[in-house]
Amino acid sequence: MSKGLFAELDIYRDSAWRSAALNMAIDEALLERTKIPSIRFYRWKSPALSFGYFGNFADVAEHRTKRDLVRRWTGGGIVLHGNDLTYSIVIPATDPAFSESAMSIYENVHRALCNALVATGQRAFVAGGVDPGAGVSDAGYSRHLCFTNPVRADVMVNGQKVAGAAQRRTRGGLLQQGSVQYVDLGNGLAERFARELSQACVEGKISSELLDRAEKIAGKKYATEAWLRRR
Repeated sequence: MSKGLFAELDIYRDSAWRSAALNMAIDEALLERTKIPSIRFYRWKSPALSFGYFGNFADVAEHRTKRDLVRRWTGGGIVLHGNDLTYSIVIPATDPAFSESAMSIYENVHRALCNALVATGQRAFVAGGVDPGAGVSDAGYSRHLCFTNPVRADVMVNGQKVAGAAQRRTRGGLLQQGSVQYVDLGNGLAERFARELSQACVEGKISSELLDRAEKIAGKKYATEAWLRRR
C-alpha cells in the first residue's frame, strides 16, 4: 500500500481518559459528521470491556463489577480494553474507499497496520484464512473473545492474533472500530499506522460541538441499561 488507502486522513489523538459509553458515542458522532476519512486513537478511564452489537449481555455480565461494560454499535466479539491501542476509522460515503466491500476495507486497513508493525521490527502478517473455532475448547465465554478467534485478514504475530476489528455501514459512511494487543505499542506505532493509511495526514481535534453531540448519544444509547441488555 505505497500510496495509502485514503487520499487524505484526519488524525484525532484523543488523549482524554473517557468512559466506555462516551468512547462509543464519539465514534458514532464522527460517523455522522466526518467529511473526509479519519482515524481516532483513544483511551479508557478504567479497564473496559466492549462486546458486539449482536452479543448477549449474559456472556459478559460477570465482568460488570470489574470493568466498564459497553455494547458496541459494530459487530464482533468480546474485547478487553485498557492496555491496548484502540482506534476507530470513519469513511464517509463520499470517499472512493466507501465503495469497496467490507472485507476489502477490513483487509486493507489491517495490511496498513501490519506494515506499521513490521516497520517497528515485529514479524506481523495478515491471516489468509483461519478456522474461527480452531484451538478453542471452551463452549462458553472464551469462544466469544475476539482475540482467541482469529479470522481472515486479522493481524497475527507468532501465531497470536494481535489485531481485530468490527464494522458498521450506514448510508452516510462506514465505521471500523479496532484494537491492537499483545505487541509493543511504542516506537510510534499509531503514527506509522496512520501514515500507512494515507500520505496526507492532518491533525484533527475533538471539538466541543462534537463532544456535546457524543454526550447526548451516550446518554440516550450507550450508557443505558436498555442498550446494554438488549440481547
